Amino acid sequence: MTSESITTGNGENTTTGSRAGLPVVVIGAGPVGLAAAAHLVLRGLEPLVLEAGPVAGAAVREWAHVRLFSAWAEVVDPAAEKLLAPTGWTRPDSATYPTGADWAGRYLQPLADVLGDRVRFGTAVTGVARAGRDRVVDSGRDEQPFTVHVRRADGGEERIAARAVVDASGTWSLPGPAGADGLPALGERAAADRVSYRVPDLDDPAVRARYAGRRTAVVGSGASAFTALAALADLAKEVPGTHAVWILRRGLGTDTYGGGEADQLPARGALGLRARAAVEAGHVTAATGFRVAAVEREGGRLVLVAEGGRRLEPVDEAVVLTGFRPDLSFLSEVRLGLDERLQAPVRLAPLIDPNVHSCGTVYPHGVRELSHPERDIHLAGMKSYGRAPTFLAMTGYEQVRSLAAALAGDQEGAERVELTLPETGVCGGAGLFDEPEGETGEGGGCCTTPAASGSC
Repeated sequence: MTSESITTGNGENTTTGSRAGLPVVVIGAGPVGLAAAAHLVLRGLEPLVLEAGPVAGAAVREWAHVRLFSAWAEVVDPAAEKLLAPTGWTRPDSATYPTGADWAGRYLQPLADVLGDRVRFGTAVTGVARAGRDRVVDSGRDEQPFTVHVRRADGGEERIAARAVVDASGTWSLPGPAGADGLPALGERAAADRVSYRVPDLDDPAVRARYAGRRTAVVGSGASAFTALAALADLAKEVPGTHAVWILRRGLGTDTYGGGEADQLPARGALGLRARAAVEAGHVTAATGFRVAAVEREGGRLVLVAEGGRRLEPVDEAVVLTGFRPDLSFLSEVRLGLDERLQAPVRLAPLIDPNVHSCGTVYPHGVRELSHPERDIHLAGMKSYGRAPTFLAMTGYEQVRSLAAALAGDQEGAERVELTLPETGVCGGAGLFDEPEGETGEGGGCCTTPAASGSC
């Protein structure tokens, strides 16, 4: 074994051949990362949370203006609440819906404060490996600690030894492109000054001026697209000339707007109903069966061109909300078992695969579904879903509860299911390659209950 010294994260030195006394490194101080730390603390394990941003919930704060469709009761982790209780913290009204700013300021930051020096800000993870072993080497691999390479805000670098790693860094940094083939459309990068990949904050005067009285293309069909369409429709009621063009790869069908009143998360269902009302009121025009292939400049405006050459009328701005992707670049030297389509753990992928179903009903899962060929490293939270949609905070909290139990040696607790997830009220099967306009598809017409297989 090598005796090279690396830091444990608290300034102490260890050797690369020992895992005793090392922390569990958690990547990301967002909702799931901080929940993981809380569960580890309550299990008697020592977490070290590494956050690239300067504050807790740095990514959440970037969509501070967006209201969650989950109520406070569904976005506060039980273990975190136990840690917060002695400080006098009380959960906000359980039936109300926080914005991103509320979630970060009223819950995530207080939780990080309680965890204290177990959370390090301004610390970006640049690599994870087994100490002294690249991904090829088998010999003695499982006995070696992990070495986590980081870059500090001051530009300095260091390596931190860890007994295990939970990557809860999310997917916010890698939004999907407009191109229907998964790559940026031709000209999309060149049009970056007119293309946004975030829900616009129309309460910000500068952002409002960008969209008021103008024509905006909104690419996407999920909750974020619904939110943007509803906001632009509200702006259209106030500012003449404001209009949204909704770019849909499929046609308008019964499930286009989500579950509506059948959704067990009412606020989520309401988002789709607001988008529907915007279309019916004429503030939004749907361009259906349109798969973006190119973005062209024309007289200072943008023209979206579909596969096959179909062209839309020029727009002033484009808002691309086609989902997110996991950043796997810093995990290249560990052995992950990922589904080749979704980039999610292979045992989890069948439960969330939109090629099979669009129900949003996912069987609660934990360490078994989140394990990889490399022992003691796990993706958790939104990152565990890879490219699949429909992730809920509750799902992530159940994941890290199970992972903490497993790391503490409580296999029974790790395998026990302690969560029932709400259904979307949407059952389809059109999946990733949506049916043409006027067709609903027959790829899957049933959704099982959470206690069953979780797939259609």
